[in-house]
Amino acid sequence: MVTPESDEEKGKYKKEEGDEDETAEGEKVKECPECGSKSLVRDYGKAELFCADCGLVIAENIVDLGPEWRAFDFEQASRRARVGAPMTYRIHDKGLSTLVTWGLQGQGQYKLKKWQQRTHIANTTERSFIFALSEIDRMASALRLPMNIREAASMLYRRAMKKRLIRGRSIEGITTAILYIACRQYGVPRTLEEVREISRVGQKEISRAYRFLLRELDLKVSPASPVDFVPRFCSLLDLSGEISSKAIEIIKRATEKELTNGRGPIGIAAAAIYIAAILSGEHRTQKEVSDVTGVTEVTIRNRYKELSEQLDIDVLL
Repeated sequence: MVTPESDEEKGKYKKEEGDEDETAEGEKVKECPECGSKSLVRDYGKAELFCADCGLVIAENIVDLGPEWRAFDFEQASRRARVGAPMTYRIHDKGLSTLVTWGLQGQGQYKLKKWQQRTHIANTTERSFIFALSEIDRMASALRLPMNIREAASMLYRRAMKKRLIRGRSIEGITTAILYIACRQYGVPRTLEEVREISRVGQKEISRAYRFLLRELDLKVSPASPVDFVPRFCSLLDLSGEISSKAIEIIKRATEKELTNGRGPIGIAAAAIYIAAILSGEHRTQKEVSDVTGVTEVTIRNRYKELSEQLDIDVLL
């Protein structure tokens, strides 16, 4: 038998329905009704929608519409479990293989781990591939390169390996050249001198592998601009952002007058930084600039004289 609802129960249900309407209304609000600001914050911890400028609470009891990760039984927990690292090209099997750890003790676990290590690497080709990826990661860490550069270099190595360009050539030379190419493609240039210092091969081997890969993989690498080197060189020389901006301005003026044609971008960048530092009163010696940029003091001196004379820059040492 269905009993009629009391006035108190009806009021309770009405209040709950009103909360849902208020929540729905809160989701539709785009600006603050008090100050007109659009800086609205949805605090799902307190279930409130408030204005970040005036602090007005616009709506209460808002609902978090994001994914639900709570589990109330084993079946739900198994469906909603998020395990494993994301796929990456920096690992030879893209991180998709099962890894047996030493967490459990016992003879059976030891044998399982031992066989897993044996089957993880199938042949010498895969072993060389693992070594190449580890070399890319090592050099990228030494050069403090971001993760996207490492991923791009690993993908480029996979392309070269698929085209059978690695056989008969130095893995160290190929990986160094690939990392250098990836830096150029993504606008994070590193000088050839910097790359050579952390590589296990000489500059001649790197240059040969670089030209070979550009030709065989049909890669287009635009020439490095002196502007790309300025912020990092200024940071290494402990110079302010004002000097970096002034050096970039000098380079742009030199480019307009075609003074950078046929000149090395690093030498131009070093000379512009040297001039900008003098003009700003934060003088750095040619030796200090040379040590950071990797170009000789003679080159800095020649480029500095050319820029100061052609651009009518009065540099007082």
